[in-house]
Amino acid sequence: MRNGPRTAAADTWWLPRTVVALRVRIFEKVNGDRAVTLPDARHGPEVFERVYAHPAADGRSAGAGLSDLFWYWLAPGPEVHQEHLEPGARYEDVAATTRRVLAGSSAALAATAGRAVARVLETLPEDRISLVRLRDLVMPAWAEFCYELVFKEPCPPRARELITAHADDVISALKCTSLRHPRRRARLTAYLRERIAAGDVPHPLPASLTPQEQVHYLQGTFFNTAVVQLSEATAHVLLALARHPRVQDRLAAAPDDERHLAHVLDETMRLYPLFGIAHRITTDAVPLDEDTTLPAGTVVCFSYPDYHATGYDRPDEFDPDRWTTLSRKDAHHIPFGMAANRPCPAWRLSPLVLSAAVREVLHRFRLDSTASHTRSIPHRAPCLLIPRTLPDRPRRLEALRTAVRVRDAVEDVTRGVRQLVLGTVMVLHARHQRPATRYFEEHPAARCPVAHPEGDSR
Repeated sequence: MRNGPRTAAADTWWLPRTVVALRVRIFEKVNGDRAVTLPDARHGPEVFERVYAHPAADGRSAGAGLSDLFWYWLAPGPEVHQEHLEPGARYEDVAATTRRVLAGSSAALAATAGRAVARVLETLPEDRISLVRLRDLVMPAWAEFCYELVFKEPCPPRARELITAHADDVISALKCTSLRHPRRRARLTAYLRERIAAGDVPHPLPASLTPQEQVHYLQGTFFNTAVVQLSEATAHVLLALARHPRVQDRLAAAPDDERHLAHVLDETMRLYPLFGIAHRITTDAVPLDEDTTLPAGTVVCFSYPDYHATGYDRPDEFDPDRWTTLSRKDAHHIPFGMAANRPCPAWRLSPLVLSAAVREVLHRFRLDSTASHTRSIPHRAPCLLIPRTLPDRPRRLEALRTAVRVRDAVEDVTRGVRQLVLGTVMVLHARHQRPATRYFEEHPAARCPVAHPEGDSR
């Protein structure tokens, strides 16, 4: 009986890959026939960069079937989510507000992040090994951190719970490990509406947005995307360290070696980019190669994992030392997007606060995990946290490592089937609701000014 789960998982090793392939086919169908994915077998990283940076690759939501699905997942308020706003004055107003909220001294931002992570870690026992899901562990810390960015005050427990529940619901739906729960999200919406109405937000909010849209802007940008991306990034870095003890030991021995820590972050974001696919809609003709021009209305899917795998020796290996001879500027490396096409507004803040989080964790714990590590990290990064007060090889460690490995293998199969079923249900529901399509039908002025009507891929 003891070997049963391992044998069952081994006998069905093919199932997760098959399920993933089926899910990819389903999502490809959402976009219709006018989608182009870069890079591909014919068009390499140079074409990826040129098309991504082209000024006509600037449509965000109008005309892409995939937008209906993302708007469905990101509700409420996806129409004012900074990533999905069409270019124009409204976007500029929102982006300027985001930059103001994210501003601050590097030392202060790092200190705030470190304190938030420390408060979470202090809840773990100091005399025994803890088995955690890294994403779940750190999400409340990043909820506190983002709350402090917005409200400039310590985060109360109720707000932390609302933000964490909301962010977890969004990312679980995005990964198709759970259906979305609009009522759970609405509780945070109501809380933010009360705070804005009371004048509790010290930052001037975008004047181009209605009061309800201002609520949705804060909820989507800071308490969805920011919390989710920081939690996922932290989980990726810590899981990579757990699976590469030599790298972990070097960092723990020299926590102030900022250069090496930067290399670890760069390599993690290269191998496990937070974005899988970024889709854009061309608003005018864009040359693809000497023989092909992409017409207006083409949905272009930019694959970060494929781009990040080009131009490197042993691209599938985790090797932070490769960055001792590589330049970020010259490498195929865009963890925060393309500078010419609205990069992530947290490109400066994220490395600062991630570094603070990693240092705080390594100061208190050794990390160990036998769980698989993939870009999508749907298992939320199972990991053993070993207090540094315990011996180097504490009792029960091997048994716990085996348990993590077996449970991960079994969950890989059951989770894959669940993702296929729930993903299909949500794709069909999103296609029925058509949130993005209906919005642009009702608000034609919200389209990109130079968008062509034939770009609608319905």
